[in-house]
Amino acid sequence: MQVAPGETGRKETKMGTETMTPAEMEARIVRYGELKPCKTAFIDAHTPGSDQKENFTIIGGGVSESRDQHVHIALPHGFNIGAAGQPPKCLNSLHSHRTAEVFFVLKGRWRFFWGRWGDAGEVVLEEGDIFNIPTGIFRGFENIGTDYGMIMAILGGDDAGGGVVWAPQVIEDAGDHGLVLGENGRLYDTKKGESLPDGVGPMPLLSDEALKDFPEPAAAEVVPGSVARYWDLYAMAAHSPAKVIGETGLLHDKPGFEVDFITRGSAKEAMHSHNRPSVLMPMRGHWRVTWAGGEAILAPGDTMSVPEDLPHAVVPSMTGEASLYHVVATDDPAGPTWQG
Repeated sequence: MQVAPGETGRKETKMGTETMTPAEMEARIVRYGELKPCKTAFIDAHTPGSDQKENFTIIGGGVSESRDQHVHIALPHGFNIGAAGQPPKCLNSLHSHRTAEVFFVLKGRWRFFWGRWGDAGEVVLEEGDIFNIPTGIFRGFENIGTDYGMIMAILGGDDAGGGVVWAPQVIEDAGDHGLVLGENGRLYDTKKGESLPDGVGPMPLLSDEALKDFPEPAAAEVVPGSVARYWDLYAMAAHSPAKVIGETGLLHDKPGFEVDFITRGSAKEAMHSHNRPSVLMPMRGHWRVTWAGGEAILAPGDTMSVPEDLPHAVVPSMTGEASLYHVVATDDPAGPTWQG
């Protein structure tokens, strides 16, 4: 179900505590099995090697360039939640962002690479690992597993920095396969007879001078401060939630949101609330979310938006390995990676 801005469903009780019915909360849950993909989301949608990608916009408008992109929950959160699904050997082309782009691997094994030509550095992430990619560098990623893989994404800012900045060769290659990106950030498929509207020119390529502003750090410069491994986080969160991204996080950054990692040992049954909408993203196990009006069960790959000021508790609902990522906005503006 799509939730539009203003359709929060929140109600005020006589005591001033907000509550939600199960149906209202279900409208704020995007189930993994109900995700609606877009296969024409970006400029490389027709380029061989990248033409089998699926893009998912879960919370917020995201950065899709396609008018066909489905947005599951349009409510502003201060950040966007999305996902990318790809079969083995499928590439996501080199691009850059002006705000944070954070990925954690839900399914599969993924290689992330960066630099003008994608050869400056790389890192391989396994399931549960998380990568806060520094802003201002060209990056791409590839499913190097043996089955369809999925990575979940957090993008800084409600407008996610205004869109994607592509390496010049990506735009040139796309043109050879019928796709044109307008300067308005929209795609036009010449194979379908589409053309740029009157008054809209093609997206200009970055000049050689402009390309000098995109650094090419080696892996030794990027990985230590940008990658957190699942089993390290699992150990760190044995008794209290692990702060993954934040001013005091394992990955020091102030991207406009914070990310915590919670396990069975650090989950608390006490009710709590946040003064902003927060997002729950289970990695392993099933989780029970309870509030005054009801409860819901989340499974790996599900995404839940919890309303601001709603008292709730989140605990595993069955035995076995259990972990989830929790995201909430901060007062920090979305922008370049913090160099604190």
